[in-house]
Amino acid sequence: MTEISVDAKVDNLYKVLDFIEKQLTYTNCDVKIKTRLSVAIEEIFVNVANYAYDDGCGTVKIQFSFTTNPDVITVVFIDSGTKYNPLAKEDPDIGLSASDRPIGGLGIYMTKKFVDDVSYDYKDNRNILTIKKQI
Repeated sequence: MTEISVDAKVDNLYKVLDFIEKQLTYTNCDVKIKTRLSVAIEEIFVNVANYAYDDGCGTVKIQFSFTTNPDVITVVFIDSGTKYNPLAKEDPDIGLSASDRPIGGLGIYMTKKFVDDVSYDYKDNRNILTIKKQI
């Protein structure tokens, strides 16, 4: 497992995506999977950066691991911000037009569609969101 810790600020998104891209070079996943993982990671990181810390000050740790047999990529986001389980919210009704749909929830909905498993835990005063993608 490798990890990176960054300030939970949207300006650090490029550092997170660069870290993930470097880790993905050690896997045999194709461009479609890389793209979907990048979108999911961006959605999660930006949500943490925008909403986890009321005062705007905090960090997020991102852990990356790759296992074989089966080949699975696991990315874990850990922050000490406000307790929040994004999976508890009902999925948006994508059948509605954008103007009729309430704001929020589309990013985590896309994340759930792009990866094989998403889980949330709150432990030791930390939000822990884990995504897994089999390749």
